[in-house]
This record gives sequence, structure tokens and C-alpha cells, in this order.
Amino acid sequence: MKVALVTGGSGDIGKAICVKLAAAGFHVIIHYRSNATGAELTLSHITGTGGSGELIRFDISDKNQIRSFHQAWKEKNPEKYISVLVNNAGINADNLMIFMEDRQWESVIETNLNSFFYLTKALLTDMILNKHGRIINIVSLSGQKGLPGQTNYAGAKAGVIGATKALAQEVGKKNITVNAVSPGYIRTEMTKELDEDQLKKLVPLNRFGTPEEVAEVVDFLASEKASYITGAVIPVNGGLYT
Repeated sequence: MKVALVTGGSGDIGKAICVKLAAAGFHVIIHYRSNATGAELTLSHITGTGGSGELIRFDISDKNQIRSFHQAWKEKNPEKYISVLVNNAGINADNLMIFMEDRQWESVIETNLNSFFYLTKALLTDMILNKHGRIINIVSLSGQKGLPGQTNYAGAKAGVIGATKALAQEVGKKNITVNAVSPGYIRTEMTKELDEDQLKKLVPLNRFGTPEEVAEVVDFLASEKASYITGAVIPVNGGLYT
């Protein structure tokens, strides 16, 4: 059975991605850090519909925890490797730069950008040895166009976009694709405090998106149907920014 790791599998977008990949036949490793209830709900949904999955808890901003997770998982699964990585987990700590605390900057960079490097590097060797892999990074509209109050978040996501394009060129000959999916306004727990009635007027499709619509694109990029797509940033934003 093919194995996929989805970070932040306890959140709305992460859950939708996990469920979609499980339905496509993947054994899904559902990562979480603190939201155990959300992660368990994701796993319950997968197993309840005949899918396969497991939970794993670690802090993606801690490179030592990443290495420990990977070593332990490989010891338990010597005949398998993680062929699909979805770097989905992330945090925001919005503030105008003039008022931004050092820790607001550092925590967002560590969780959204540094984690991409440490986790992707950990899994990359097995993908290269097996000559197959799919790395899918969930970025953001903020990382493409910038949004006020998000210099930390926009900087981190823009960094992942640049890294996506560079890594795609490094590993393409090993049949590994590296792509990014860039959501706009998606109806999730993170956006529930936003004024949807006002903001949707900015969106050509005149609505917020759903986590399932993001998951559809991830599912496609993880499949063989997308085998000739790499280094791409695919927007899922209703036409808000192209």
C-alpha cells in the first residue's frame, strides 16, 4: 500500500486532504501537534469508510522530533517508504511589522518554512532511492501577493514557494515532483472570524472555497495523472489572484 504523510491532519484542510488520499488508496499518516481530538476525528472518518491510516504526534518546528519520528516509523515499517508528503501544517501570528514581537516572527518562520526543510529532507532520501515521490506544499495567497499584517506569514510562504521551484529542478530526474497549492479564502476554523459577506465580494466566483476543493487538487498532484507537472504553484482562490 502506498503511504502518504499529511502534516496538520487535524485541521479542516488537513482533514479533507487525508480523507481524499485515503479514498485514493493511500495509507495516510495523520500528523498533529496539539489537536488530538481533531486528528482522531480524521482517522475515524478514514477508517469508517474503509480507508487506512494512523496518527503521529510531533512538533514540526523541532528538527529533532522530526528525525525521531522518521527513524521510529522506518524501524516499524522496514519494507515501506513514504512516497507522498503534504506539507500542510502551519500557523499565523498576524501583526503590523512595527508592532511584531520577535517571537511572532520566529514561530511563524519555524513552523511554516523551517519545517518544510527538515521534514522534506528527512523523507527525500527514500524517494530518491525508490525513484518516485510526490511533495506537495500548501502555501497561501499571502505568500504570492503579500497581505498587510502578515509579513511573517507571507515571508514564510513565499519562501516555501521559492523552495518548491528550486527543489523541483533538483529531483525531477529521480521521478519526484514538487508542487505547491495556494489557497485563497477557504471556509475553515482559521477564517471563521473574517467577514465573509464582505470579503467574498473581492472574489470573482463570489464565495469562499471549501477544504474539499483544496483536497481535490492535492489528490490530483499526488496521482500519476500529474506525473508531468512539477515546480508549479496552483491557485485555489476563486480567481482572486492569478
